[in-house]
Amino acid sequence: MSEKLFWVNPYQTELNSRVTNVDGNKVELDQTIFFAESGGQESDKGTINGIPVLIAQKLGVRLIYTLESSPNFTLGDTVTTCIDWKRRYALMKLHFAAEVVLEMFYQHREGIVKIGAHISENKSRIDFEWSENIGPLLKEIETDVQDLINSDSVIISDFSDQESERRYWRVDGFAQVPCGGTHLKRTSEVGQIQLKRKNIGKGKERVEITLCSQVDRALEIDS
Repeated sequence: MSEKLFWVNPYQTELNSRVTNVDGNKVELDQTIFFAESGGQESDKGTINGIPVLIAQKLGVRLIYTLESSPNFTLGDTVTTCIDWKRRYALMKLHFAAEVVLEMFYQHREGIVKIGAHISENKSRIDFEWSENIGPLLKEIETDVQDLINSDSVIISDFSDQESERRYWRVDGFAQVPCGGTHLKRTSEVGQIQLKRKNIGKGKERVEITLCSQVDRALEIDS
């Protein structure tokens, strides 16, 4: 099992770790900063010892990385993992924004049901089971979400059950939400958001979330 350092410090972009398993082009590490797709959030992109990672797969508590070519290392070697920071940071922003949007819908509209979600580096989306046009709600939701983002509140992220690796994020005074993704330190890192409605079928509504600005505040946060 890999120690998942992307939870300890999601702002870390490079790591030296030890190879614990090699099976063809598939490898496992004793520690990792490379997030594998989970909870709707896409995987990181990056390299292990300079070799691009094609697939990052979560199997229970294991993380398995499929490389583009045969490893240039063997079992027990120390290797360097590097992730694409621009992509990671965009995923962190859009994941948090989507979950705040979802929580706002839950707080404003009793009975609304989430039936799907996806977070990419360009936008995130939430699919709902809802019989009405969700469009008229968007302005109110967007305003409330933006107010929370602009509050510059601290985002707490921790284990609810460490043995089973169940995690959550919390903003005091707003909500505590189960989530195993990579999380920001403060709400204001998200920046300005925009919501858009799409109809995806009878009784189904989709809300897309995009960032109006991709200004990177990571250096400010770490300083």
